[in-house]
Amino acid sequence: MEIEIKKVDEYQVAYIPKKGSYEKIPETLGEVVGWLMTKDVEIQMPIYGLYYNSPMEVSEDELEWEVGAAFLGDLEGEGRVQIKTVPEHMAVSTVFKGPFSEANSVYGSMLEFATEEGYEIGGPVLESYLNSPDEVPESELLTEVQFPVVKK
Repeated sequence: MEIEIKKVDEYQVAYIPKKGSYEKIPETLGEVVGWLMTKDVEIQMPIYGLYYNSPMEVSEDELEWEVGAAFLGDLEGEGRVQIKTVPEHMAVSTVFKGPFSEANSVYGSMLEFATEEGYEIGGPVLESYLNSPDEVPESELLTEVQFPVVKK
């Protein structure tokens, strides 16, 4: 597994913030992507999940997360779908191969690497889903995992 510190350029996303079970992720992602597909914009893959806390820290009904997709074009939020611009930032990043549910197994190594490189974590973890279980077996799924970082 290769871990790196990289610059992430500014981008805009359509997303839905949620509180509760991760079982709602596929349905919520489908809602965001479906909404984007009805708009005159270019969807930028991959889709993502942003996780503000952990099932190891809080109960399932207290989990806070969002899912969405980046896009090119001009949009305003509608209904549950919100729009935001993510500013340019630095991130510690790696690609995990295997089931989406096991991507958190690399978090510890990433945090250790960031510390060794003189960075500290500056926000919640982002998981970008690079392929789909509709296309490849679970063992071949790819997830880019990023934590925003700031120089100590």
